[in-house]
Amino acid sequence: MPDFADRLIAWQARHGRHDLPWQQSRDPYRVWLSEVMLQQTQVDTVIPFYARFLERFPDVRALAAARLDEVLGLWSGLGYYARARNLHACARQVVDNQAGEFPGSVEALAQLPGIGRSTAAAIATFCFGARAAILDGNVRRILCRHFGIEGHPGQAAVQERLWLLAEAELPARDADRYIQAQMDLGATLCTRSRPACTRCPVSKTCAALATGRCATLPEARPRKAKPTRHQHVAILRRGHEVLLEPRPPEGLWGGLLTLPEVASPAELGPWLARDHGLAVERWRALEPVRHAFTHFTLEMQPLLVEVRSAEGSASGTRLASIALDRLDGVPLPAPVRRLLASPEVQFPG
Repeated sequence: MPDFADRLIAWQARHGRHDLPWQQSRDPYRVWLSEVMLQQTQVDTVIPFYARFLERFPDVRALAAARLDEVLGLWSGLGYYARARNLHACARQVVDNQAGEFPGSVEALAQLPGIGRSTAAAIATFCFGARAAILDGNVRRILCRHFGIEGHPGQAAVQERLWLLAEAELPARDADRYIQAQMDLGATLCTRSRPACTRCPVSKTCAALATGRCATLPEARPRKAKPTRHQHVAILRRGHEVLLEPRPPEGLWGGLLTLPEVASPAELGPWLARDHGLAVERWRALEPVRHAFTHFTLEMQPLLVEVRSAEGSASGTRLASIALDRLDGVPLPAPVRRLLASPEVQFPG
């Protein structure tokens, strides 16, 4: 029987994905951009963002020359915004230190901001003909199921074992086709839920299928109660504009514009007058909004506040005034964008 890699490569040639936009180029910039966008994000979601990014930033020099807020604005909606910040930092480093050329080795690529071992291996293999194993989410799932690897893949010992296995199964030739086959198999057949085992090219040697463990491998992270954080946020309307607060460059929603947090409704008036030179005309509470992060759930209590400049107060600082009909391209977290698009905010009555 052909070995694991041979069967995957043969299957990919007949049934794999061949028309994804980033597959039409071996340009390291385009491959790198797609690999970063595809981290923790579905292909169908990535495709329109990828097209918009290339239209605005056709090469690494264009991306390096852009302002971070413009990059974050185009990224808005993809989530995991540290990826966008690292993307921008990486582009600048490639332009400043590499004359605009991506290095060709896994080791050198992995030194760049936001490029880990697996992403570096994918870029080096697809663009420079390297022979290097990857270990993204799809590959971890395939290896855990096919070889019956127990334990959560995020645990150091399990991850080390998976890397050794990924390298051992790497074929001597056609590493790029093998890597693409793994990506395609994980995205189309060996999916997280309801895997299509009857159509899998390696089902006859799959340990999980033989022992009825496809639903339980890879093993889930040990469950811990996810805490909920509560906050009051102020939707500050001044005429047809909304006032937004820039987040610090690092941390939650770093570099984005978001709704300022207020301690409680009772603090609205004093806080606005003291910190921003604004007075409250009227306000009301909207329905709470929940947003799940990896390690906690955020529950926001939005307060829709009509404001005006307060007489005799100093001008406010740190708030950006944006027209409510001009929010496209503004770097906003997804739950904030949804809130600002709601009829209660757009047409407060």
